[in-house]
Amino acid sequence: MQSTRLLITGRTHELGDGFSVRRLLPHAQRRMVGPFVFLDHMGPAVFAPGSGIDVRPHPHIGLATVTCLFEGALRHRDSLGCVQDILPGDVNWMTAGRGIVHSERTPPAQRAAGQRVHGIQTWVALPVDQAECVPAFVHHAARDLPAWTEGGARLRLIAGNAYGRRAPVQVLSPLFDVTCVAGPGAVFDLPAEHAERALYVLEGEVDLDDRTVRAGELAIELGGTPGRLRARTTVTALLFGGAPYGTPPHLWWNFVAAERARIEQAKRDWREGRFGSVPGETDCIPLPEH
Repeated sequence: MQSTRLLITGRTHELGDGFSVRRLLPHAQRRMVGPFVFLDHMGPAVFAPGSGIDVRPHPHIGLATVTCLFEGALRHRDSLGCVQDILPGDVNWMTAGRGIVHSERTPPAQRAAGQRVHGIQTWVALPVDQAECVPAFVHHAARDLPAWTEGGARLRLIAGNAYGRRAPVQVLSPLFDVTCVAGPGAVFDLPAEHAERALYVLEGEVDLDDRTVRAGELAIELGGTPGRLRARTTVTALLFGGAPYGTPPHLWWNFVAAERARIEQAKRDWREGRFGSVPGETDCIPLPEH
């Protein structure tokens, strides 16, 4: 059976200091792929010695943030007291549940030396019956994640299950999240375990059956037979998706919820200081006006 396919080109947002992100989800054509409700491609960006990324403390509800890097390092701090550096190939999985606050900054050593940063952050909408769960944070080093070669491509399973393998991160809904580095001529299929599948190309070009997907483009398959990928060049890509989520939740700023009233409550809680704070941090991002 032929799948329904979409091709999305992201929008670039400049964050200052030479750092930009390309946002692919949510998009007017498609708000979600499986439970994935948000996708930002960070960089690549080069930071001179003494400079770096400084995302001040900010809140989340109703989702899990998934951060993985191809280059560079970031330091995560949160209101649970967790402090964790993430390096290329690792995964940081933060379950916001009923509410968490975190910051992301360049670690001191990399700030002093300067570094190149390149990575992906996605958000996974939690199932409605798990949206108010206890917040949690887990980190898994690259060496602990399934990694293998498939049709000439080097794949690493960040979360969920795919290609008959399962990652150690405990997820709350069926999904897969796979990084891919492939040379010209690599050929393999998208995973067959999930109904909704997506390919985001960070670098290079790849054919998805008879359609070329270029750097900065997101190809989405809904149902049907998984497409076959053929790398035209050296390629860095993310493969992700999962089971259909159902009615897409509301998303406002960093908040995801089934009901708008829950979003409004989260706004009040952040404005009035009820989310808690990140140990060691003295500043925060204020609630946006819009």
